[in-house]
Amino acid sequence: MQHKWYNATEIEVGLNSKQIFYIETIEVSRLSALAFFAAGEKKYKGKRNYWQNREKTFTLVGLGHAYTIENNASDARFDLVEQHWKKLTSQIVQEDRHLQPILFGGFTFDPQNEVSAEWTNFPQSYFTVATHQLVIRNDKAYVTINYITDETNSANTFEALRKERDELIHAAQVKEVKTYAKPTMTSYMEPFKEEYLNSIHKVTSLIKDNEAQKVVIARSLALQFKEAITSPQILSHVVHEQPESYLFGLEHGDLLFYGASPERLVKVENGRAYSSCVAGSIKRGSTAEADEALGQNLLNDMKNLGEHHYVVEMITETFEKNCSEVKVPHGPKLLKIRDIQHLYTPVEGILNEQATILQLVKHLHPTPALGGVPREQAMKIIRAYEPMNRGLYAAPIGWLDADGNGEFAVAIRSAALVQDKAYLYAGGGIVADSEAQSEYEETLVKFRPMLRALGGQLHE
Repeated sequence: MQHKWYNATEIEVGLNSKQIFYIETIEVSRLSALAFFAAGEKKYKGKRNYWQNREKTFTLVGLGHAYTIENNASDARFDLVEQHWKKLTSQIVQEDRHLQPILFGGFTFDPQNEVSAEWTNFPQSYFTVATHQLVIRNDKAYVTINYITDETNSANTFEALRKERDELIHAAQVKEVKTYAKPTMTSYMEPFKEEYLNSIHKVTSLIKDNEAQKVVIARSLALQFKEAITSPQILSHVVHEQPESYLFGLEHGDLLFYGASPERLVKVENGRAYSSCVAGSIKRGSTAEADEALGQNLLNDMKNLGEHHYVVEMITETFEKNCSEVKVPHGPKLLKIRDIQHLYTPVEGILNEQATILQLVKHLHPTPALGGVPREQAMKIIRAYEPMNRGLYAAPIGWLDADGNGEFAVAIRSAALVQDKAYLYAGGGIVADSEAQSEYEETLVKFRPMLRALGGQLHE
């Protein structure tokens, strides 16, 4: 293994104490990200994360927590995370900008939602710097130790972390990559199904009365399994079954939130910002010809085109306030993934001097694809008629580095796993002519990716 010591910089991260942020990175060969994640099962269960971008050019695995940034600050939560991160990293000088410490986490969909369920005790903002960070970028793999301490002499502790790192790498490289059986589902239920169907009728009436133009209403599916499911077990199936999506997993104690999202919220790389407008959907066809016909129907469907236009309009407006040279195609194209196809329009621009990735996340969330139009009125209607807590579902999840580069996906096609139970989430945009049964059936299509990974089937 090729050792590279990058820096040991003393920085002040508390008001009354000085802490030292130690970072050591080594380059390694042939390393499975899933195997590295699984190697942390014994010591770091409940404190791990997994991320892979849609292009498969960047993979991130975190084991353990060197540092945690979390808050329940409602509307101020984005700014507070950004301020905390900037203070923590303000004096770090990296020789190689590709090997910086990375902050990974997410913001809950709605900090005003207080429904107690699987998300009870989950903070509104939850981000961590991993103790052991694996980055695979363009076929090169690096493992970084991040260690933050106020100890004056931490040589022994850091040496122990080096030994632990080498053991984790060895386990990931040498042990046979485990194949996991699908879990055995014993039952499932559709919580609040009747309330969901009734809510569609109520929301369409509100929209006809001009209370809003569009409102996204979601529902959940609760699954019970024969035995507790481990994070590596379920992630292995999601990774192999949904390769064309953003793949993510975030542990918080006994809860694993994971998914395979087709939708980028925002990416920032070297001063350029990118977003994706993804709204309007239809199922895949059983043959290429049927698939093509369905796709053409979607491209010409006024309801879906209307939904999509709201998203393009809002994201473009946000980019024009934060970027220059904003580029938006004239019309959508199709984004096809395994179970579903979407209308898709990319947006990009050059960041203004004061704009940052977290400021874009703050202004973009929730897009009309996940909240509605107008935003505040749609959120009030969601709180009134959606009887569940979305938690991280449909919310921003992703990463950023000390230079402000990073990427956030919209956490759809996702589920929360709590030991032997799983909670799947799906929703759809409601407009004036929406029909309850049709919206219900659309959620069944959107449940499929996570349901398949869990070995379950719905009796449609």
